[in-house]
Formats: sequence, structure tokens, C-alpha cells
Amino acid sequence: MGKSITNKDDQLTYLKERLSMFMEVIDNIEPEHTGLDDIDRLISLIDELEIKVEQFKERKTE
Repeated sequence: MGKSITNKDDQLTYLKERLSMFMEVIDNIEPEHTGLDDIDRLISLIDELEIKVEQFKERKTE
């Protein structure tokens, strides 16, 4: 497993990058070809981001 991110600037950068990736996926979705599996994956990505935000809020900083 990777090293924990404890620096607030690094945490923010990580979250911005993940959100940017999510937005890119949303921008490239073709609604007529999107199935339930795709939507479930998007929901999972949002859930993962939410979990990471909570972890960062609880984590001690450098």
C-alpha cells in the first residue's frame, strides 16, 4: 500500500485530481450507451471520494 498523505496541500491536490478524473468521465459519457453498470461505477467513484474526504478530515497533518 502507498504512503499516507498527511500534508493538507497534498490532500487537496489528490482530491482535485480525483474529482477532475470523475468530471472527465462524466463529460465523455454517451447517455444512449450508458448502462446500469456504468452508473453503479460512477456512484462508487463518488462514494470513494467521500470516504477519502472523511479520512483526510480525521487524519493528523504534518
